[in-house]
Amino acid sequence: MTESNINVNTAAVEVEQSHFDGGVLEFFGMLIAAQLITAFTLGLCAPWALCMFFRWKLSHTVIGGRRLQFNGKGGDLFVNWIKWFLLCIVTLGIYGFWLWVSLEKWKTKNTSFAN
Repeated sequence: MTESNINVNTAAVEVEQSHFDGGVLEFFGMLIAAQLITAFTLGLCAPWALCMFFRWKLSHTVIGGRRLQFNGKGGDLFVNWIKWFLLCIVTLGIYGFWLWVSLEKWKTKNTSFAN
């Protein structure tokens, strides 16, 4: 019986690391701005404040060397906001368990690679 040697050459694949390059001062500035917008409009502009915060967060996120960007609009989120609010009323709050998942789905649907 002969012994055969199988040499497998594997090329080293270099993958760029994922990272977040936002700063703590920017984060707190964006957080305070979003909260002020929401407070001064009595929550009416909360969807726009959320979109502003999502846009900042995702523009500072790099996955595998590719930067993310958020394309969502406050007006589009506002329409969903009203729909989700009505669903919470109709279901006596039960839809609230699905609301956060719906928001994440909307955010993900409006996120893409910038480069």
